[in-house]
Amino acid sequence: MNENDPKSFAWFVNQYKGAIIGGVIALLFIATGLSKLVIGLAVLAVGVFLGYYIQNNKDKVKDILRGLIDKF
Repeated sequence: MNENDPKSFAWFVNQYKGAIIGGVIALLFIATGLSKLVIGLAVLAVGVFLGYYIQNNKDKVKDILRGLIDKF
């Protein structure tokens, strides 16, 4: 078996090394509790973006909300 054989472990690691590294990092985030921090930062970023969007597009947002309320 050589490195290019699809059944070898070296081929598997070489083919999926990005996914393996991502999985290890995710496990470290979960094990250390950093996942809560990352999720919190993501929610914060979405809130900031949403607030900025609403501030700059007030009329469009009002029309969308009126349409949703009228449907209910």
